[in-house]
Amino acid sequence: MNDREKNRDTVIEKNLGLVHACATRFKGRGIEYEDMFQAGCMGLVKAYDAFDESRGVKFSTYAVPVILGEIKRLFRDGGSVKVSRSLKELSLKVVRERERLSLLLGFEPSVNKIAEVLSITPEEVSEAICASHLPLSLTPTDEEGGSQIDVVVESEEENISNRLSLIKIVSRFDERDRELINLRFYKNKTQTETAKTLNMTQVQVSRREKKLLSIIREKMLI
Repeated sequence: MNDREKNRDTVIEKNLGLVHACATRFKGRGIEYEDMFQAGCMGLVKAYDAFDESRGVKFSTYAVPVILGEIKRLFRDGGSVKVSRSLKELSLKVVRERERLSLLLGFEPSVNKIAEVLSITPEEVSEAICASHLPLSLTPTDEEGGSQIDVVVESEEENISNRLSLIKIVSRFDERDRELINLRFYKNKTQTETAKTLNMTQVQVSRREKKLLSIIREKMLI
């Protein structure tokens, strides 16, 4: 057994608690706990094999949605997955925030960044993202009752249009507000670091940031 295989076994063993925690959420929903745990373990292994530590995300944060995905696959195979109303609402909120930050940053935001902006935990963001990946509808495609997942995909033209609109909106801010947006969302500075640069307090940065993001949301909807 080489070093990577040894490390793989060690990491998986240390994170079995994540699998138990994820499987416990679905107790009493018609599938045996042991089956859910086994599926979750498959997800943990997949998460380790695909994990890239250079992205700066904790392994546990990355692994949770993968584990949940494998467990929920059991429910999808036998019917539908029950998602609470609160999780659905959080999922929509996270998806909207991820899209907005993607436009601001020009690349996919990290789970930690989304969590920071929404004032929730990275684990809650991961679960919400996982819930947003559930099939929107199942459409029969063959005589044997096979099905396909219908997913709404935003066109590249729409992405470009949204990004141009965002650039136009931000360009109309005064210099101080543009710098705040630049520091927070392009240079990935914390509110405290941004406050020092702009000679403001962290509270002032927080309030101004919320105001600017509110303006951006309003303008993007027009």
